[in-house]
Amino acid sequence: MNWAYLTLTLVLSIGTISCKAQTKPKMENNNPLLCKPDSGICEMPGQQSSNTQTKNTTSLQKPIRVIYFTDPICSSCWGIEPQLRKLKLEYGDNIHVEYKMGGLLPDWNYNSGGISKPSDVAQHWDEVSAYYDMPIDGDVWLEDPLHSSYPPSIAFKAAQMQDNEKAILFLRVIREMVFLQKKNITKWEYLKQAAKMAGLDDVQLKNDFDNKAIEHFQEDLKLAKQMGVRGFPTLFFTNKQGKTEIVYGAKPYASFENAIVKLYPDGIKLAYEKSHTAVFAQYHSLTAKEFAELTGTPRQQSEQILDELTRTGVLHKQTTKNGAIWELTNKAR
Repeated sequence: MNWAYLTLTLVLSIGTISCKAQTKPKMENNNPLLCKPDSGICEMPGQQSSNTQTKNTTSLQKPIRVIYFTDPICSSCWGIEPQLRKLKLEYGDNIHVEYKMGGLLPDWNYNSGGISKPSDVAQHWDEVSAYYDMPIDGDVWLEDPLHSSYPPSIAFKAAQMQDNEKAILFLRVIREMVFLQKKNITKWEYLKQAAKMAGLDDVQLKNDFDNKAIEHFQEDLKLAKQMGVRGFPTLFFTNKQGKTEIVYGAKPYASFENAIVKLYPDGIKLAYEKSHTAVFAQYHSLTAKEFAELTGTPRQQSEQILDELTRTGVLHKQTTKNGAIWELTNKAR
């Protein structure tokens, strides 16, 4: 695979991607992995928002199309998992979400803002973990650092070629791998493992990963430029009349809900079941923040409930230095 070509493609089509650490104000805003927790954005420098929208030439089966620009190692994107999961439960009949990869980290061929190597990112990830109240262990950058976010991004595009829903689960699995398990998800052994956990054909995934998925990834980068994307997460909500609302960054749930209400006032919010059995049936794993968001339980109480379910053997708890995640005991993903 010609990674030099892919890097050049990103630089020409989108530009160097940058984020800024909340606790390091002296750093220049031109580094890929120092995101802005206060604004909830992993931002690209030198990019101006654009009013030019790519027309949706595909007829919408649902009232609202959502184009979601993200990246497997985007900490701000991990931060909106609770909101996005709740949005799908309450408004899943009204929205169709399309995941697009943005290419957050092409490589480490730069030295800017005090960040010149992977180990410089470790402390920042620990800090944003506390800010978003989502478990992230920055030690992956010390123990087995990633050289790029391209391989997992391309792997996701390969997964989409098989099955969109399984691809979304695949993305969740590799995010848990890198954020909680400190696994270098550029390595095929982990991508293959994630594919099997998501119910994908890993042999087909590898073939697509080495071939057609690269083109799909480049198409995502091109689309991001056309739509004026300047950071992640960025979500474009568009109704059938072509009206668009943009949610930029890690925002509260109300921001996502308001975008839907503005574009589709007649939409009906689904009153889904909020028991622990029901929410774990919908999602294979949940953090305490996600459980609180989905069940309407106060955050501190949510962790107590999850720990009690762990004590009684209902749930299995995976603990990191910066938080935990729970799943049903002996529950196959």
